[in-house]
Amino acid sequence: MGTLKAQSDSIPLPRQPIPIQPLKTRNTLILPLVARSIETDWSVGLAGSFTFRFNRHDTLTRTSNTQALALYSLRKQFIAAINGTTYFPGERIILNHQLSYSNFPDKFWGLGKNAPDNHEEAYTFQQYYVYLHFQRKLKDRIFLGLLYEYQRLLGVEYLPGGLFDQLAVPGRYPYHISGAGLSLTYDSRNNAFAPDKGGFLQVFFNHFSPAFGSNFQYTNYVIDFRRFIRLYRQQVLAIQAYGFFNSGDVPLRSLASFGGSNSMRGFYDGRYRSKNQVVAQAEYRVPLFWRIGAVGFVGVGNVGSRVSELNFQEIKYSYGGGVRVALNRKERLNLRVDYGWGVGQNLSNGLYFQLGEAF
Repeated sequence: MGTLKAQSDSIPLPRQPIPIQPLKTRNTLILPLVARSIETDWSVGLAGSFTFRFNRHDTLTRTSNTQALALYSLRKQFIAAINGTTYFPGERIILNHQLSYSNFPDKFWGLGKNAPDNHEEAYTFQQYYVYLHFQRKLKDRIFLGLLYEYQRLLGVEYLPGGLFDQLAVPGRYPYHISGAGLSLTYDSRNNAFAPDKGGFLQVFFNHFSPAFGSNFQYTNYVIDFRRFIRLYRQQVLAIQAYGFFNSGDVPLRSLASFGGSNSMRGFYDGRYRSKNQVVAQAEYRVPLFWRIGAVGFVGVGNVGSRVSELNFQEIKYSYGGGVRVALNRKERLNLRVDYGWGVGQNLSNGLYFQLGEAF
């Protein structure tokens, strides 16, 4: 992950102490939002971002953030969500949270990395989702966490006798899942929204069981590695390697979902679904002028029902570029406009308007 070098202690100190400028403790941004992705087409709604600190003199603790949005798309999809991260003083405790409701017409091509384009079927789902992740600092930059996930699928409307029935997909009927797990995290990133230095490594498992009230029993394992390297004149190379693995009886909405606005841009989110997934992606971020920046990105990945299938056969690629507009320069909260191409069985592409960086 590289070494973060401390400054030399031979730097001469000023004769007079420099007064510390208190930081603004709260900042609220509410704006109408026009967004776009391959999955939603154009959507309109309202978005809000609330950033805050518990102590305005604390310059070491990262800024906490909560984001809320409500979107309605041209495809009659409705999404309402609240998510964010709270850094308590000294970052002794970190709380990640996500709450959402979706009423979402979607697409399904089957399971596995060879699902053909011409198997596309439409379906609609309604879902409540809750994710809570409580982390406690063990030592500098290292955290032990407890996480909980709840999902309630209110209903799935799909073509009777189609792919869902032919493949007997678990979770094609209403269900709910509930699970808890543990995490271990190393986090040296210097910003919550758009880090330009530091690293992040998180491993966790989440076990879903009837003991927690779940209709399905399975275990989810995740490895997430990120590295942010500041290069020439504030240019940043961002790298992510991500692994998502499942064992047991995994329902529809908990399968690995390939593509989307944050991973393998250019692919429809869910174009390829299976129990397991690996993705590696890199993004080069360049400030241009005023509040404007530009990025270029590439990605590679695959899915498989077994870990052994995560190989170079039928491997998928993505690439593209985009523009960034700083909505809050101090906190580095950006409006993201990306265009991506996905290279699988055929070439797909899509335009994305989103709030915040992909990773």
